[in-house]
Amino acid sequence: MSSARIIRVNELLKREIAVDIPRLFANGEFDTGAITVTRVETAADLRDATVYVSIFGHEEARSQMVRFLNVHRKEVQARMSKHVILKYTPRLYFKFDDSIETGDRVLGILAQLDIPDEPQNTDKGTSNDAG
Repeated sequence: MSSARIIRVNELLKREIAVDIPRLFANGEFDTGAITVTRVETAADLRDATVYVSIFGHEEARSQMVRFLNVHRKEVQARMSKHVILKYTPRLYFKFDDSIETGDRVLGILAQLDIPDEPQNTDKGTSNDAG
């Protein structure tokens, strides 16, 4: 299968799953507002898809939240299959993605660094050497 098609399928699944999770689990004890679907990686045969989610806050409950999504993945798959028509509905596997937090941490470190700018030499044509 072409990589362009896989990319389109990944983006389609990402958008659909991001909409389906709050609709399915909004009334429970599950904080759906804290979850962001960051990316989806679908296998070439479209049978399996790994869904990477970022969870804002809830540091101590993240593994439980990902486990909850994996336990209820068939509900997400069923809803997704109604809106996304593919030859096969991929089996979903949810994994925690900490890339957003890592990026925020790096940006925070860079913001804390106080590196003064080096003075610019605007007089490039003159030389201080007398020779």
